[in-house]
Amino acid sequence: MSTAPTAAPTDAPTTVDAGPRGGGARAVLALTRFEARRLLLSVPVLIAFVAYAAWIVWRTRTSWDGYPALQDADRATQGGPLLVGLAVLVSANSAVLRSARHGTESQFAILVVAPWRRTVAHALSVVPAVLLTALCVGGQFAWEAAKEGAVGGGSPAELLVGPLTVLLFGTLGVLLGRVLRAPLAAPLLVVCLLFTLVLGTGPGGTGGLSWLSPVVSESGPDSLPSDLLGRPAAWHALYLAGAALCVGFLAVLVAGGRGPAVRAGLALTLALTVAGGILQARGVEPSPELTAARERASVSPEKEQTCVERGPSTYCAFPEWESRTRTWAGVVDHVQSLAGGAAHEQRLLVRQRIDARYGLGADAAIPALSAPHQVTVGTAWGGNRVPEFSTAVAAVLVAGSEEASDAVCDGRMVTIMWLSLSWQDDPLSALRRVRLDDSLEGSAIVLSPTDPLTMTEGQTDVVRQLLEKPGPDVAERVKAHWAELTSPDVTTAEAAELLGVAGPAKADSCE
Repeated sequence: MSTAPTAAPTDAPTTVDAGPRGGGARAVLALTRFEARRLLLSVPVLIAFVAYAAWIVWRTRTSWDGYPALQDADRATQGGPLLVGLAVLVSANSAVLRSARHGTESQFAILVVAPWRRTVAHALSVVPAVLLTALCVGGQFAWEAAKEGAVGGGSPAELLVGPLTVLLFGTLGVLLGRVLRAPLAAPLLVVCLLFTLVLGTGPGGTGGLSWLSPVVSESGPDSLPSDLLGRPAAWHALYLAGAALCVGFLAVLVAGGRGPAVRAGLALTLALTVAGGILQARGVEPSPELTAARERASVSPEKEQTCVERGPSTYCAFPEWESRTRTWAGVVDHVQSLAGGAAHEQRLLVRQRIDARYGLGADAAIPALSAPHQVTVGTAWGGNRVPEFSTAVAAVLVAGSEEASDAVCDGRMVTIMWLSLSWQDDPLSALRRVRLDDSLEGSAIVLSPTDPLTMTEGQTDVVRQLLEKPGPDVAERVKAHWAELTSPDVTTAEAAELLGVAGPAKADSCE
């Protein structure tokens, strides 16, 4: 009796790899759906998305006091996705290492899905998280755009940064899982990224090297017109997209994918990453055309602005801010309605002014105008900007020009501040917000779109008393004694007597 020969047992399982079509592709898609669902429901990702959504609601509800410039609002969508990206990195890495943790790698090896195909599925499982991030980014920006005071326009390239950051971090987690089988590798990488990206301990500035970071934040005290920003946003989006795809192809290559499609994809995405990185670094330096445009907008804004007549005054603004001239006119009308003499009908020229010569992140002071009856307004609005502009209008009506109002240290300051604040919903709160130290007592610097003004301790006491009195009574006295109240010789004590309140306890030092 003969027996059939049997194959010698072996401990090395055989991996069966289906072709690029048929069962292999269907298995990859099925695994992608499974892993995507698990990734979205993982604890880190769930917590990150809940925190991200809460951050959007908390921030967007009161951002820019309801008056956003959309060319700034698009960049404001880039910080939140960093948290989501870090969570996706950890969860994607954990998914790649799951078989090693559970000791099931040998069982996986006999399935039709080879390790490199499983890596493709893990990389693709990040896409739903990317799309959900894109939905959040779009919702945040749409909320800003829907506000009644919104101006300007956003950049699609800037809006892509958040989702592309999540894609980059997710594929990085997959690659890390294929290169290092240590479970602590991903958490340690997250800690490093937190310190360098989120906490801002990495290379600072906005030079070429800083643009290698996923998010490059630039912000200044005022918004700039969209055509003066000078950010290489499109090249940066290309760089992020190329880097994310390159990391994904590299993970597949490390996992054993040696096909021509993988090699070609890796070469192409690497070329895109390098090209985007070089072009964005070159785009950081402003071109001669951009430099000339910034100089023109800063020194000769009238060449770039549109002027409209509203009532007796003229309002000149950059094109993206034309809709805001009506709001400025409302403030001017309120202040002039309280003024007496010729100031009540004085024709003003309100001009929007910026200093864009030093770029988006610069904080350059705008000098006061010497021309009579001209008032400066900035690109920001809402919140503290309203009493600041109101003070500038009142100062020009009383002193004649912005430059002359800088030297006011006498009793005229009482009239200026009452005109500026008495018509507002909460005058005392407005007084606090327009002062540099947020106080209601003592001397203080009074903020303005140009050079600040100064209030003495005695003037502060008198103004506070006036704002606590009924408005019509004070308004009648202001108009009746307008000539005396706007004379350079009037003292704070005399102004208080004319307006029917107690004078300061001691004479002001400047008088």
